[in-house]
Amino acid sequence: MRLEGRVAVVTGGASGIGRATVERLVAEGARVVVADLNGRAAQETADAFDAGCVIGVAADVSSTDDCVRMVEAAVTRFGGLDILHANAGVPFTGPVGSVDDGTLDRVIDVNLKGAFRSAAAAVPALRERGGGSIVFTASLQAVIARPNYTPYTAAKHGVIGLMKGLALELAPDGIRVNAIAPAATETPMLSEFLGGMGDLPDEARERFRQSIPLGRMATPEDSAAAVAFLVSDDARMITGHTLILDGGTTAG
Repeated sequence: MRLEGRVAVVTGGASGIGRATVERLVAEGARVVVADLNGRAAQETADAFDAGCVIGVAADVSSTDDCVRMVEAAVTRFGGLDILHANAGVPFTGPVGSVDDGTLDRVIDVNLKGAFRSAAAAVPALRERGGGSIVFTASLQAVIARPNYTPYTAAKHGVIGLMKGLALELAPDGIRVNAIAPAATETPMLSEFLGGMGDLPDEARERFRQSIPLGRMATPEDSAAAVAFLVSDDARMITGHTLILDGGTTAG
């Protein structure tokens, strides 16, 4: 119950890492706004919990108004905001020649600009509470690079820069800002990544698994546990940090 009395917003909260984070934050005592592009899925996620501790909100992080509205939902329903997990994202794999303007704009707009919009919307409410915590979902592609991910890799590298800049800017307000960088994770988005790898999905998945020294793919619960730690008082001296969840992949 490290987060008892805290209020959180989780973007992309209806599936994958976001859904696992909602479950973990609630288990730790938080009340949570599930913000997701799929409003029905957000509400279904909220309905899976005891009445009163989770609400669902339809929100597109490519819209500033939607980002403001999801924060207002937390303040109106729960009285404030202490935690933002800016997790919403879209995948991309493919060679540079397959990247048209619309694809490039969408990947950058959601993965990078959406993270910025979410944080900017949350900051006034966090300041009102005297501080808080922001955690961005980056990616292992935020600290390394592989071919055929270039727009996604660029966006996620940008998220790390965003995190570091905000960590320094918001430290005087008592707002800590960090990021998680998970390796390939068993989520619905993974299937979309694997579909663009040029291999059969099972072969691509096995190749990913074999590249991880611990010998397994990451799970959404791995990321959720890391987020719960970073937003808790156990991490009160940690800001401006990228917590890499890669099973040892970058150790060599």
